[in-house]
Amino acid sequence: MSNELFEDDIRYVAELDLPWNELTDKAVLITGASGLIGSFLVNVLMYKNRFDKLDCNIYAIGRNKERADKTFCEYQEDERFQFIAHDINVPMGAIDIKDADYVLHLASNTHPIAYAEDPIGTITANVIGTNNMLEFAVNHNARRLVFASSNEIYGENRGDAEFFDERYCGYIDCNTLRAGYPESKRCGEALCQAYIKQKGLDAVVARFTRTYGPTMLSSDTKAIAQFIKKAAAQENIVLKSDGKQFYSYTYVADAVSGLLTVMLRGKCGEAYNIADKRGDIRLKDLAEMIAGIAGTNVVFELPDDKEKAGYSTATKARLNGDKLKALGWNMRYDVSSGMWKTLRFLMMK
Repeated sequence: MSNELFEDDIRYVAELDLPWNELTDKAVLITGASGLIGSFLVNVLMYKNRFDKLDCNIYAIGRNKERADKTFCEYQEDERFQFIAHDINVPMGAIDIKDADYVLHLASNTHPIAYAEDPIGTITANVIGTNNMLEFAVNHNARRLVFASSNEIYGENRGDAEFFDERYCGYIDCNTLRAGYPESKRCGEALCQAYIKQKGLDAVVARFTRTYGPTMLSSDTKAIAQFIKKAAAQENIVLKSDGKQFYSYTYVADAVSGLLTVMLRGKCGEAYNIADKRGDIRLKDLAEMIAGIAGTNVVFELPDDKEKAGYSTATKARLNGDKLKALGWNMRYDVSSGMWKTLRFLMMK
């Protein structure tokens, strides 16, 4: 919050025309709270508490207390914020939380090296962890659970669609190591539907694209994260493919504004793509754009076996965001302005 560029993003999301009164005096539990999206969300809610008297209690769940202490150091003495060190693969029964009006399940492995090195943990967080959070939401009479899903649930483009709407279902070879992430996200969505039907829980699904921004973790091994880290260090951008992949990307402020829109305006049982075509770009063009901002060059390098095992095989994954836009969401940052702001922030640190 001490950085003017970052504070501008927080303030922008916090001042959106959303039904914030739904959160007044309520308790919000967030898993994966120290991550790229979770940490930004916590900052938005704490901003609302401080400046708009939202009086929302925030329970931030994560495994790494040391990281959380650094990320949320300015909130440690705030009675409306509490970090709880917990592995979501373990049931939440021992956690002393009386109220949880909104549960946002954001915890997941979300980058290639993690898929390759911890495939079991990748799957269990999205299946066992999701089941634990759904059960927790039921037991605490939560108003709503929001499950963070991914563009990867669409699988390979069959060649019959330029954009994936929420009903599209492409091909995934389930008998591969890399399938663990998209298949477990699909299973997580199915679990939400099961709890809606069998236990009467109100649940919605937010499907994120490849998200980026200043709150990216240093351990992130996605291509865009590697490009950004190289650029921030004034090093050449390393491209480990021909760069023809055509994907949707979303700046973190827009991703969180979309998440909040889904949480506060979405319909129970529905899934929503958080995407806009202004965030779509080919990987090679993205690398060149980032290198241009940083004043460096793009170089080609073959990926090693570990990296290759975790890479997505999808060559075109552009999401249709019309369903979310119908709820009032709009993208503020196209990929160029979002990338410029990310690099400006990181280069100032």
